[in-house]
Amino acid sequence: MKSSDAAPRILIADDQVDVLEALRLLLKGEGYRTETVNSPAKVQAALEEGEFDVVLMDLNYARDTTSGQEGLDLLARIQGLDSALPVVVMTAWGNVELAVEAMRRGARDFIQKPWDNSRLVAIIRNQVELGRALRKGQRLEAENELLRGPSAPTLIAESPSMRPVLEVIQRVGPSDANVLITGENGTGKGVVARALHALSTRATKPLVVVNMGGLSEGVFESELFGHVKGAFTDAKTDRVGRFELAEGGTLFLDEIANIPLHQQAKLLRVLETGEFERVGSSKTRRANVRFISATNADLRSEVAASRFRQDLLFRLNTVEIQVPPLRERREDIPPLAAHFLRQRAQRYRKSVSGFEPAALQLLQEHSWPGNVRELDHAVERAVLMAQGNTAKASDLGLRADRDSTPRLEDMSLDEVERYLIKKTLTRCDGNAMKAAEALGLSRSAFYRRLEKYGL
Repeated sequence: MKSSDAAPRILIADDQVDVLEALRLLLKGEGYRTETVNSPAKVQAALEEGEFDVVLMDLNYARDTTSGQEGLDLLARIQGLDSALPVVVMTAWGNVELAVEAMRRGARDFIQKPWDNSRLVAIIRNQVELGRALRKGQRLEAENELLRGPSAPTLIAESPSMRPVLEVIQRVGPSDANVLITGENGTGKGVVARALHALSTRATKPLVVVNMGGLSEGVFESELFGHVKGAFTDAKTDRVGRFELAEGGTLFLDEIANIPLHQQAKLLRVLETGEFERVGSSKTRRANVRFISATNADLRSEVAASRFRQDLLFRLNTVEIQVPPLRERREDIPPLAAHFLRQRAQRYRKSVSGFEPAALQLLQEHSWPGNVRELDHAVERAVLMAQGNTAKASDLGLRADRDSTPRLEDMSLDEVERYLIKKTLTRCDGNAMKAAEALGLSRSAFYRRLEKYGL
């Protein structure tokens, strides 16, 4: 990203050498950095190669010196590359109609030749400020959209099985190494990712999360790389992608195994070079980000089945962290439950401060196919249902594993669906991809249901 206090960079396009030199000297004297080109093709090449604050371009070139059609066509191509980039057009004195047409097609202002130096400098200064404000607004809007998402729980890990996880986090966190976090659905892989980011030198920069399981194929590239206005039917404005939002920080790709095979090559390219293009644009952009990814799938099995690229796996797992399921870290259940209880009681303004002994026993006996996420959901329900200062076993909405199967006719449709998903997850050892396949659901549809039911 350009620093807001860097000297603005102006691209000047004209087919007359003396015009280019005069404009270069004028703008250099005002503190601007300039690059000059003499043809529409070179304008496009310069924009694809670098970042500029303003384009100052003539509408007439050698092949067509009067109609301005070459300039209008070039203006359309610039709009396709970056619709937020201000373009100021130049035209011969007396040809105001052409300048008006250019502004109708997206130019921000126009200059008549011969130009007035003070007016030209004032226009360039205004367009630099407006262009930077627009880019900043686009970025803030996208960042605010992300910030409206739910916050992650604190990393609570007191059990012996979590000690290796904490040790690797401490060693790897300060580095820029790519990390692959594995574990069943709901084990807290996102919390581990946040801990890694907090320990890194990028901690003051954004941590941008992308749930790959929730992305449909049609929006995959737009979400990750962004798009330009008009790239597709619903592209009403430019959109900043997650890679750009994560500039200088960390990009967390959750449920990485859900990326379609034909999209994996595009992700691999970004991991290798840091380069990408917005949808609908041929302009190459660069992002300096650290990659952390997570999955509940066995990626090596996916590679063997030709569903996941081996070279992408190698890029992702410089270091691998395996997060154990909650049933293997039962020492953490009481402190986790107490933590969630405090959070939910504060959120819902309830005076619930603890669990009855029977409730704690039920928490310890439950198999937790949905892991920590399911525990959080159960505690949230208990806080809502509790009638006193302590939550009872019945408030949790759990059945001890030894209890009989509930009668379907006594359950609502949502309860039946949640029960079926839980049973399928248990049968599939917590593997969400296998469970989705067993239930005949797409991955994105299955993940929407997991989020809905807190599993």
